[in-house]
Parts: sequence; C-alpha cells; structure tokens
Amino acid sequence: MATKSIDIPGVGAVTIYKRRGARNLRVSVTADGKIRVTMPTWLPFKAGEQFALSRADWLQQNQVPAPVVLRHGHQLGKAHRLHFEARASQTIATRISLTEVRVLHPSTMQPDHPEVQRKATAAGLRALKQEAQQLLPGRLKGLAGEHGFSFGGVDVKQLKSRWGSCNSMQDITLNIFLMQLPWHLIDYVLLHELTHTRVMQHGKPFWDELQKHLPNAKALRQEINTYQPLLMPYD
Repeated sequence: MATKSIDIPGVGAVTIYKRRGARNLRVSVTADGKIRVTMPTWLPFKAGEQFALSRADWLQQNQVPAPVVLRHGHQLGKAHRLHFEARASQTIATRISLTEVRVLHPSTMQPDHPEVQRKATAAGLRALKQEAQQLLPGRLKGLAGEHGFSFGGVDVKQLKSRWGSCNSMQDITLNIFLMQLPWHLIDYVLLHELTHTRVMQHGKPFWDELQKHLPNAKALRQEINTYQPLLMPYD
C-alpha cells in the first residue's frame, strides 16, 4: 500500500494511503489519535493532500487529546487533590478521602510511570463520581424547584461525549466530568436537561424555553464548547 505523510498546521501529521478498492477519498481519526486519509490508487497524492487540508477544521474538532499526565498537587473536581507517595512496597495502591486522592507507588517507579498513571486516573475518576453523586442530584432538584420543572429519576455516569441526557420518561443522566466545570456551566447543563423534560428536540421551541430560564443561554453554550468531558486536573 503506497503511503505519504504530510503535516497540517494546527492539526499535525496526516498519513495518506492509496488503497485498492477505495472509490472515494475518506479521512478518519484512529482511537490512538492518528489521522488517516484513504484514497483510490489512481488519484495523485496531491488530491489526498488537498482533501486533508479541506477537512482541517473537522480534524481539529475531532482530534484525540494527548493523554494528561497527572501530577502531585493537581486538583480534581471541586474538592480533591492528588497526592503521590513513594513507598517500599512493590504494589500500587490508591486511597480516596473527602479531600484527597492518594497514590502509593513503589519507590522504583516515578509518578509518570504508565501503570502509576493508570491507577491514578482510575482513582481520580472514582473521586469525580463520588463528588457528582453527592452534589449533582441535590443541585438538580433545587434548580427544578426554582424554575418549576419536574423530572423522573437522576443518574450519574461517566459519559464519553455528552454532559448529560434526558429520555422520554424524563429521567436525567449527568456526566461525572461536570464536576470539572465552573458552577455556572454546571447549572447551564442541569437547566438544559430540565428543559428537555418539556421539549425533547433541539429546535427553536427548545432554545426559546431554555432562554426563559437562562437569558444568557447562547453565551453559556459557546463557553461550554471550549471544554471537553475528560479528566482534566488543574493546579
């Protein structure tokens, strides 16, 4: 299979593949973040380059973020901080308290070792879920009462791409990664899902209803698009 690699500013490396049987140009992002363009063998590579450049905006929006390296002292969610601690044992252990995620690792390993990072990430996600379960249902109930909404049940889960959802039974699901947003954006998501208990589809009636309760909903929608539902600690 003939290949060629190019670099697109703001996007990165793109590999173009000439593939037998391919009828059209196609761009994709693999699970590990690699960008591929497949194309028919009879087209020149220049056509693949131009196609990749034409999809630069889409590629920027769909890039797989580089893995975050968790560091000692990083804050997770609203209450927890990471604490890495070397010890004589050869096993990795984690402990979660009300305010701290402790990662106990062998002294022969550094905190940035892949296995230490994997354990720290898993513990960080558990901490976020605990916070979300403790804080979000009550916050949702309070906003529902304040704005005259009713809903069925509420669940808290780790979602891949959405901040929340509401089904036809008016049950609401909230993403644990909400705990990494500022509170005004958390409230935006909660009111967004509560509005779906009245209007399911994202048409004009939905946005009109939401703006009755959040006059600045359009600005908040633009702001939340600058965040991603990922484990993103901060100092």
